[in-house]
Amino acid sequence: MSDSRTSEFIERIPVGPLALMPLQSIETLGERVNRYLAAWRAERESEHKHTIAFNGYQKDNYIVPTKISRFGTGEAKGEILETVRGVDIYFLVDVMNYSITYSIFGHVNHMSPDDHYADLKRLIAATTGKAKRINVIMPFMYESRQHKRSGRESLDCAMMLQELHSMGVENFITFDAHDPRVMNAIPRDSFDNVSCSYQFIKALLQNVPDLDIDKDHMMIISPDEGGMKRAIYYANVLGLDMGMFYKRRDYTQVVNGRNPIVAHEFLGSDVAGKDVIIIDDMISSGESLIDTAKALKERRAKRVYACCTFGLFTNGLNKFDEACAARTLDGVLTTDLIYQTPELLSRKWYIGVGMAKYVALLIDNMNHDMSISAILDPVERINERLQAYRKKRAMENEQISMELE
Repeated sequence: MSDSRTSEFIERIPVGPLALMPLQSIETLGERVNRYLAAWRAERESEHKHTIAFNGYQKDNYIVPTKISRFGTGEAKGEILETVRGVDIYFLVDVMNYSITYSIFGHVNHMSPDDHYADLKRLIAATTGKAKRINVIMPFMYESRQHKRSGRESLDCAMMLQELHSMGVENFITFDAHDPRVMNAIPRDSFDNVSCSYQFIKALLQNVPDLDIDKDHMMIISPDEGGMKRAIYYANVLGLDMGMFYKRRDYTQVVNGRNPIVAHEFLGSDVAGKDVIIIDDMISSGESLIDTAKALKERRAKRVYACCTFGLFTNGLNKFDEACAARTLDGVLTTDLIYQTPELLSRKWYIGVGMAKYVALLIDNMNHDMSISAILDPVERINERLQAYRKKRAMENEQISMELE
């Protein structure tokens, strides 16, 4: 963090004393975010830092302890174990963490997205209107795959946003929403849909040392028409061409709640001999992603990497193990915004993308009531990272040429 940024922050009075409230589902990420915030605020120097307006500004720990107690029936209550009067609270929740269990009538039950969302509401209710401001950071938006109505069906995601609004939530932050237009459900409220583009590019450049990032050697691919906007952004920022697959479905059948895919049809220029980056918001079962990778390899793509914000892996990792062993896929990148199994983290083909620093930066800006527009638009940082990578590659190639001579 530069000196100018530090000075700018300290001259803006915080909305209120900062309080982090990560639920059990996201404790690991919450602790990392807390460490970043504590380190940054300890380093800042200003004559205002010790005034009453900055009371509680510098602390070793911003996490407020909470407790969810459950009865034998599975019912629960939420408790906040410290005062939150006048504070600026940031709730963090991972509705996809299925590893947490509880007992219901003697049976072990894994927590579902519904359970995590209910726990979030319990803790918001436990603030009893005493907090200065309530903010929710929900990386994977609850029920975001049910974002539009096609018939007589529920509109769960929109109802969730309206419910949180009615409970006093002022700012809602999510990452790579399946369809950000769901924000129309709360048109007057603060809704930020954050992209992870810089973090993905950074992780890819750190872990793959021999990429040639130009139109002759690399291409961006969207696995379906829904991800076009996301892929176009990456292609424009990196100066690459893009292609798209569209899914032909059998609308006479419904399997596991959806129409089965008959074929993946490709639209775009030739991928032969090029490194290909598949960009998507999530990996669910992974079947569609692997089919896309196979189709690209059949078109003689050189290497195929998948960058997906959320790695759900609902059908396990075996198919990915097989695909990577067969060199159908050369690497998979997902973020740590949702639960990652120890098995996933142990895979050689997996590249984790850390998001704690980015989340901490968002919280730091918002607590000072500053614009986050510059953080949400990372083009400048991406260009700096690309220039450094290309310079390093050029020096390595020059050194190899000298050694050969």
